[in-house]
Amino acid sequence: MNEPQFHITEARELLDRVAQHDGVAAFSEAFLKGLDGSHEHFAVREADALIALAGLASDGSAEVAVDPAYRRHRHATVLITHILSHRPDAGFWAHGNLPAARALAESLGLEPTRELLVMAVEGEELAAIGAPGSTAKALTEQEGIRESSYAGEPADEQWLQVNNEAFHWHPEQGGWDMARLHEVMNTEWFDPEGVRFLFDGDALAGFHWTKRHSDTLGEVYVVGVADAYRGRGLGDPLMRTGVEHLVAGGTQKVILYVEADNEPAVKRYEQLGFSVVERHVVYKSAKLTHCSPI
Repeated sequence: MNEPQFHITEARELLDRVAQHDGVAAFSEAFLKGLDGSHEHFAVREADALIALAGLASDGSAEVAVDPAYRRHRHATVLITHILSHRPDAGFWAHGNLPAARALAESLGLEPTRELLVMAVEGEELAAIGAPGSTAKALTEQEGIRESSYAGEPADEQWLQVNNEAFHWHPEQGGWDMARLHEVMNTEWFDPEGVRFLFDGDALAGFHWTKRHSDTLGEVYVVGVADAYRGRGLGDPLMRTGVEHLVAGGTQKVILYVEADNEPAVKRYEQLGFSVVERHVVYKSAKLTHCSPI
C-alpha cells in the first residue's frame, strides 16, 4: 500500500467533515497533536484529495477517519488491514462506537477490549454540585484539610507524585514524569486557577484538574487522591472544588471521561447526577484476545 503525504490543513479539514457528519470526532486530542509527525500515518487520496486517514501511535493505538462522501468503498478496511499486517497488536479506537464502526469491527474479526465512557451533568444536578460554598461545606467533616488553587512550581513534585499514585494502572495518565506534566500544562487552555488542590498541612492530599472547552462547557479533566488519603472521603469535596470553580466561571455543562469497568467511579458519578452521553471503544484482533498466555 502506498503511503502518500498529506498537509496538516487538509487532514484537519477531513476530520472536521467527519465530526460534522458523525457527531463525534474521529481523532482524539492526542492524535490531532500527532499530525505533526509524532505518529505514523497512512492516507488514501483520490483525484488529489485526501479522503481517508489513519494514525498509529507508538503504543499501538490507532484511529481512522473516512470522508463521509467516500464511505462504503472499503477504505477503512484497507487502512485497518494494512496497519494490522505491520502491527498485529494494534488497538483501533471507535469514538462514539457508532453502528458502522461496530459492523466494521465484526467483519474484520476485531473485538472490544476497552471502553471509555463520557459522562455529563447539567441543569439542576450541576447547580447542586457546584453551588457556591459546596466545597467548604463538604470540607467541614475533613479536619485540617484546606482548599487551594494551583500552588505554583513548588507543588509540582507533590502533584506529579499524587497523579502517578492515583493512576499507576492507567495507560495514558499513569507513569508521568515532570516533562510530561509540564507539556500538558503548556497548552492554551491551561488555567492555574482551574487546578484545585486539597492540602493537609503542607501535604497534598488530592487534586482536581479542570478544563474549559468553551464559555459554557467544562471538563473534570483529572481527579486524583494520594495513597495516604484513600478512604478518607475526599472524593466528594474534590469533585465539588473543581465543579464549583467551573460553574462560577459560567459553565453550564460538565463532562468527564471514565473507564467503563471502573464501576465504583461510574456509580459515584451517577449519584452526583452524571449520565453517559458517549462511549469510546478500543477494538483489537480476536486472534490476540483469545490466545493463551505463554
